[in-house]
Amino acid sequence: MRIGILGLGRIGAFHAETLSGLDAVESLVVSDPFADAAKAAAERFGAQVADSPEAVLAAGVDGVVVAAATDAHPELIVACVEAGVPVFCEKPVARTIAEGVEVLKAVAGRDVPVQIGFNRRFDAGFVAARAAVRSGELGTLHTVRSTTLDPAPPPAAYIAASGGIFRDCSVHDFDIIRWVTGCEVTEVYAAGGNRGAEYIKEAGDADTTGAVLTLDDGTLAVVSNSRHNARGYDVRMEIHGFTDSIAVGLEDKLPLRSVEPGVTFPAGVPHDFFMDRFTDAYRAELHAFTEVVAGSRPSPCTIEDALEAGWIAEACTLSLHEHRPVTLEEVRRA
Repeated sequence: MRIGILGLGRIGAFHAETLSGLDAVESLVVSDPFADAAKAAAERFGAQVADSPEAVLAAGVDGVVVAAATDAHPELIVACVEAGVPVFCEKPVARTIAEGVEVLKAVAGRDVPVQIGFNRRFDAGFVAARAAVRSGELGTLHTVRSTTLDPAPPPAAYIAASGGIFRDCSVHDFDIIRWVTGCEVTEVYAAGGNRGAEYIKEAGDADTTGAVLTLDDGTLAVVSNSRHNARGYDVRMEIHGFTDSIAVGLEDKLPLRSVEPGVTFPAGVPHDFFMDRFTDAYRAELHAFTEVVAGSRPSPCTIEDALEAGWIAEACTLSLHEHRPVTLEEVRRA
């Protein structure tokens, strides 16, 4: 198959490398506003360069990967769907939930698959956790804990345009909680603070947050996030049932150290970057997209899925600002 790539920054270039190594992909057509980025990708992967998204779609592509800036996502998703071309787009669907809803409306009723990039759904540990939950081997769940701790905050310009920590960072936890448990969130209560970079506080955001989510079966999910974790990039999940308990991310590169006497775990070099932690998941995600393009599987993460995680982020943002519990029904009505 022939795959187009729109956007060749860090993640777009990584996707180009992944796709170029897949047996199902015969050729790439690449485009980026910065001509040098497109030229470099073309030279490295033997890709054809197109000077615009329209030119990519006109080049006979079977599918398109969107790794462009967030503001371009809505227009590019809709353009691909209207052209009848399956599309993979990095999260989020749009900068705001309202824009995301408009994208959903624009593509409704069209038989063209759209896959949104929530890579944790393709991580081996989370896949195993989902299987354990769905098989019933943990028994009835009572508690889920999900953690995402960044080693250092992103630049001020990124924070100012991010929409806040719940929409930018925690949304990965919200999505994976839904995916692993098969449950929906009904109510949230969120709190946060600022103990680090002043520019995060000035942007009206928090650098460290906690949220308690009530799931529709009564399970409680606790989500912990921070922009400051000097030991490394820490992504984990614990799932506790009445029969058994399991953990994702409890391995030798876990960026946490034990102070128990004689304990040497974890013994490896800590994860320090999201690409390090989820390299295999990103590759599996793109392999899945080629199966979507081939028509052998449905989208493993739809626009609807992405918006559900987005609604949880909206509820947590409102809860943080107003210091009160917020139901998902409330934010959907707003």
